[in-house]
Amino acid sequence: MSSLLPSALLSAIDELGRLPGVGARTAERYAYFLLKSDQQTAARLAASIAKLHDSVKTCPVTFAFIDTSEDVSPLYIDPSRNRQQIAVVEGPLDIIPLERTGQYKGTYHVLGGALSPIDGVGPEQLHIAELLGRIKNDNAEEVIIATNASVEGESTAVFLERHIHEAEPTITVTRLARGIPVGVDLEYADQITLTHALEGRRRI
Repeated sequence: MSSLLPSALLSAIDELGRLPGVGARTAERYAYFLLKSDQQTAARLAASIAKLHDSVKTCPVTFAFIDTSEDVSPLYIDPSRNRQQIAVVEGPLDIIPLERTGQYKGTYHVLGGALSPIDGVGPEQLHIAELLGRIKNDNAEEVIIATNASVEGESTAVFLERHIHEAEPTITVTRLARGIPVGVDLEYADQITLTHALEGRRRI
């Protein structure tokens, strides 16, 4: 193909093809779309990508994404949020669908993944120690385990429940109700399903 397409177009296709879930044909369509669009469209996309690493950082308390101008997540320092209630999610983007339900008024804690020995992800790679520290520092009364309904998510939930109760035997630990189908990541669950899951959480 190198002799059929200009090198700049080939380079764009190669880079787009590195994105998760983007195959060769999809990468070609994306690159062709950008080439057909006006230069401002491509420039805006390039500028937004270029700013990602300089403008986004991780909250040192909740491990959610925040602007570099912020010290701590706004959802954590907001006085209207209940710090004694912590929803534990796998990734920063999992916060968005829970917020969209309008039903949750507590705070969040991002683990940074789920336990997966086959992928080399153990407890040391996740923000579990920091979670236990937050539970104590914020006098938490409830921890809602909102990991994904996958094998890894379930294993992580069981691990967390055991270690949280070992550290704080009186705390309430709940899990999102089974409104979320197995195999569907929290990021892609619909708003109604998430609302029912929050309302129907149970003690474990």
